[in-house]
Amino acid sequence: MFEERKGMISAMAAYIIWGFFPVYWKLLEHVNSIEILLNRIIWSFIFTTIFIFIIGQKSKLIEDLKWLWQEKKTFFLLLLASFVISCNWFLYIWAVTNEHVVETSLGYYINPLITVLLGLFLFKEQLSKAQIVAVFIAFIGVALMTIRYGKIPWVALGLACSFAVYGALKKKIQLDATRGLAIETLFILPFALVYYGFLMFTNNTSFLQFDWKTDVFLMLGGLVTAYPLILFAKGAQALPQSILGFIQYFSPTIILILGTVVYKEPFTNIELISFGFIWLAILLFSLSTVLENRKKRKFA
Repeated sequence: MFEERKGMISAMAAYIIWGFFPVYWKLLEHVNSIEILLNRIIWSFIFTTIFIFIIGQKSKLIEDLKWLWQEKKTFFLLLLASFVISCNWFLYIWAVTNEHVVETSLGYYINPLITVLLGLFLFKEQLSKAQIVAVFIAFIGVALMTIRYGKIPWVALGLACSFAVYGALKKKIQLDATRGLAIETLFILPFALVYYGFLMFTNNTSFLQFDWKTDVFLMLGGLVTAYPLILFAKGAQALPQSILGFIQYFSPTIILILGTVVYKEPFTNIELISFGFIWLAILLFSLSTVLENRKKRKFA
């Protein structure tokens, strides 16, 4: 129970930080989305690796790399995870910097439903009747949001599916969260460096070309990327997919508030009704989870 509680705190912190990400990426609206992505990858690797060296885990990182080379299945799972999260990063950056903040919130409202379904099918997790009803109610809320757009929200679905798959992959990979992130970014780093070199050769970059604030924000993008991902990895390893899925509603709620209140994107009665369904689902799921845990303690 202690590990699960730590995982809960880590996951909640990660999702709250992610909720405020639009504020950060809006500061880089003048930078090409692909350049922001490349900087996220490069500087995430640099900051994470420096941190590993500072805490004296260089030898453990080398051991992890040797172990991964021997465990080919885990190696390819982590390689796939690095590709999936890179796609997620790019979609998110593009959406935020192109006035689609509300649609990103829709994506992360859909994401927990997919996470719960992956938990059922991949990890054979069991849901109570109340939890199944909660998932169905949340699905209605998300469906109303989807209908509101009048078309298939490809950005939202891409964000939802990519992050749900990433979470499932991280649950299967039992690596230390910090060292795991360093290796993830290492896998994609060569591609990022080569492509960044091409952009610089064609004079199509902002780093060291615009102003010092842009340079600092691009570099620190690696730090603000790495920290919540480490928290998320700890939460994903300690929590069932079903619980992890519903904690994720913290992030899209903050994003939607930012999109409508701060960035003045449309918010109609349909969104308001959808919110009602989603929050009812969260309340029902949370209460049923608390009751289930109490029963387990009682009979333990």
